[in-house]
Amino acid sequence: MKILAIGAHPDDIELQCYGTLALYAQQGHEVCLAVATNGDKGNFDVEPAELAGIREAEFRESCSLINATAIWMGYEDEMLVNDLETRMVFVDMIRSINPDLVITHGPNDYHPDHRYTHQLVWDALPLAGVGNVKTKHPATDRQVTLYFMDNLGGIEFQPTELVDITETIALKKQALGKHSSQTRIFKDLLDVDLFDVVETTGKFRGYQAGCKYAEGFTKVEAWYRGLSKRLLPVGSKESGFVYKVNQSN
Repeated sequence: MKILAIGAHPDDIELQCYGTLALYAQQGHEVCLAVATNGDKGNFDVEPAELAGIREAEFRESCSLINATAIWMGYEDEMLVNDLETRMVFVDMIRSINPDLVITHGPNDYHPDHRYTHQLVWDALPLAGVGNVKTKHPATDRQVTLYFMDNLGGIEFQPTELVDITETIALKKQALGKHSSQTRIFKDLLDVDLFDVVETTGKFRGYQAGCKYAEGFTKVEAWYRGLSKRLLPVGSKESGFVYKVNQSN
């Protein structure tokens, strides 16, 4: 399969779903990571133009850990908007990959760039398959399933599917470590250890999934987007266990 993860900022994917992407890569699937903004406002002590270059390099190093395709969209940090022009750029980017599955932010995450990325992907995905909507690349030739990844810290996010990432949590942390500009600034400004965020959220989702570490997702249930089979990977080689949340509880 072809897997496309779309994040708003250069470290969002690493924080929220990199363990699952690493499993996909290990299982022989083609993995692509796209980032909407250049993250140039992410530090107070580095000028935006310089920081954009730093953050792109960090992102590409992270992608290289799992031999993933890196897509740098380059929109200005904090300034992403959901207009028709941007939507069509997202349509063409999705078409360039022709994915089986897309993972992106949910609608209620804390940051405007996250929420606009969510809306852009939501609006672009159906258009990507419409042949008479013309862009540089041809329309997608498959039904694309959409998943939302966890919110930062798991706040106000109720997963419907969980993936055991016990065997890839170390790789997830290694990928996050490539984003040293952000792990440093979160610690300096907010006294937040992003590695601890990954550890704590991973364990919390792991308790829900019956494994040591997990990542949570919500599958979009919408007309003609559903499938009768699971597309998220099975995790730990030891347990092979994935828990489907019982939403009736």
